[in-house]
Amino acid sequence: MPRSTPSDSPMLFDEGPIVPTFELELIARRAGHWPVAGADEAGRGPLAGPVVAAAVILDPERIPEGLNDSKQLSAIRREALFVEILSTATVSIASSSAARIDITDIRKASLDAMRRAICSLAIPASYVLTDGLDVPGGLACPGKAVVKGDALSFSIAAASIVAKVTRDRMMARAGDVFPAYGFAAHVGYGTPEHRAGIEKHGPCSLHRMSFRPLRRDEA
Repeated sequence: MPRSTPSDSPMLFDEGPIVPTFELELIARRAGHWPVAGADEAGRGPLAGPVVAAAVILDPERIPEGLNDSKQLSAIRREALFVEILSTATVSIASSSAARIDITDIRKASLDAMRRAICSLAIPASYVLTDGLDVPGGLACPGKAVVKGDALSFSIAAASIVAKVTRDRMMARAGDVFPAYGFAAHVGYGTPEHRAGIEKHGPCSLHRMSFRPLRRDEA
């Protein structure tokens, strides 16, 4: 029977899971920028509801344990971290409605919500780390876009949690106002239940009419 041999490229196979750290924030601090804010959004993909952005400045002495990309956390863990982040950090939240998304587009609406969240921080940021490919325009400070930043930076991870929990809560309330669509269960994503509700009742004011299959030119 053939015997296995150790890999000659162990770093390609033995890396553990990527987890966020505070290193990007400390790099900015060493360059003379402080405080550093992390910013992220939630809700780019759904057929309904707002896109929500959050900006967070963490206290280096009180960083909540277990911060990670919100998509990697259970709902219960996200809720617990949400409370802890709000009690230990400087936080700002902004959103762009479905109507604004339809007037502009999802990218512009997301960046505008992120800009407003950053600019509304009670403590002005000296530097901003954003998740994705873009830093919003109109900021009073420099920034850096970090691909998969919510998995790399504590501050961006915290912002992703705040944005996700806030939006989920908004969509749960939307479900009380528009019970025909099951918003609390799918938070606006195009699940079979949601699509069936649209087919039966038509869209409501929270639906993004510029998104497929709601766009009129898709008929």
